[in-house]
Amino acid sequence: MINRLIENSVFRDIRPGHVTALFGARRTGKTVLLQQLAGLFPDKKILQLNGEDYDIVPMLSSRKQSVLSRMLAGYDIVFIDEAQGIPEIGANLKLIVDTNPQIAIFVTGSSAFDLRYKIGEPLTGRSRFFQLHPFSLKELSSDFVSVQRLLPNLLVYGSYPQVFLTETETEKRLLLENIRNGYLLKDVLQLDHVKDSLFVMNLLRNLAYQICNDVSYNELATNLHTTVKTIQRYLEILEKSYIIFRLSGFSRNLRKEINKSPRFYFWDNGIRNAIISRFEPLQLRDDQGKLWENFCISERIKKQTYAQNFSSFYFWRTYDQQEIDLIEENGETLEAFEFKLGSKPARVPKGFTRNYPDTPFQTITPENVYEFLMK
Repeated sequence: MINRLIENSVFRDIRPGHVTALFGARRTGKTVLLQQLAGLFPDKKILQLNGEDYDIVPMLSSRKQSVLSRMLAGYDIVFIDEAQGIPEIGANLKLIVDTNPQIAIFVTGSSAFDLRYKIGEPLTGRSRFFQLHPFSLKELSSDFVSVQRLLPNLLVYGSYPQVFLTETETEKRLLLENIRNGYLLKDVLQLDHVKDSLFVMNLLRNLAYQICNDVSYNELATNLHTTVKTIQRYLEILEKSYIIFRLSGFSRNLRKEINKSPRFYFWDNGIRNAIISRFEPLQLRDDQGKLWENFCISERIKKQTYAQNFSSFYFWRTYDQQEIDLIEENGETLEAFEFKLGSKPARVPKGFTRNYPDTPFQTITPENVYEFLMK
């Protein structure tokens, strides 16, 4: 069993009169973590429910105190898995907390498109949200040698738990294609009345080929024969489904800095490669630099999020083509990172040095990624 870094934080947050919510894409291990957490309360009586159980949904969406109280009578903690499918879940959780303050509630959801709002708005001050990603490097290894051994596989097949724990490359590929075509697409299509699966896949393919590059909404709209507004709406849905995330350009209003066009990255390299059906070994690929950058940025965000280091992340670029892959801002502190698979360090752009002279700059390669992601 691989221990999740977030487990202790979630465990400490589960308490009476409070709702703890765990979000993340399907197949990232939410249900397994739920079961592990249940085992940490041996002296508590726990009710475990599933939001996709048609027998349970009418009760959890009833908004009737009598129904909810009968269902919860005698329990100390309620665990609700896959809560995103329950109508009016936020209002019902509020009713439970208001009328049964002795009960602690823990819910999981595979989409934050509106579940976060449904829970958070009625339960302001009485709820907290956590996010679970595919395995992080820090969860999979503990030393420099094991990191080096894992990297080639992680860059191609990613770290979805079931995929990582499968031994053969053929099985890994089949699992990733199953996740791509089934679980992830299913959640996207359930959100906001989305029906066009072909459009979603074409948009994802465009993004997969453009990782590490500025993305033009107008160009995407032209390529996919739609409007900019539609592109922006679907991108938001894909982000809230935990498939992609965006970085904005860093700028402190200096004239030459670009901050309008975002960049999009995938939370998991394996999903990105499954979308374009490319699983060649790393040494045979022409996109290995992009895979390295996508991996390092997503892993750094996981690391800092799990450690509750409240960093903000950006890229930096100027109109005269100077750029830096990642800017990490924490309070008044800035750090700059460039990602290279080779051992030769990158040069810090002169424009950046001139405008941010005290900012540390580091090239991240396989030789020093252990310190970057593990310490």
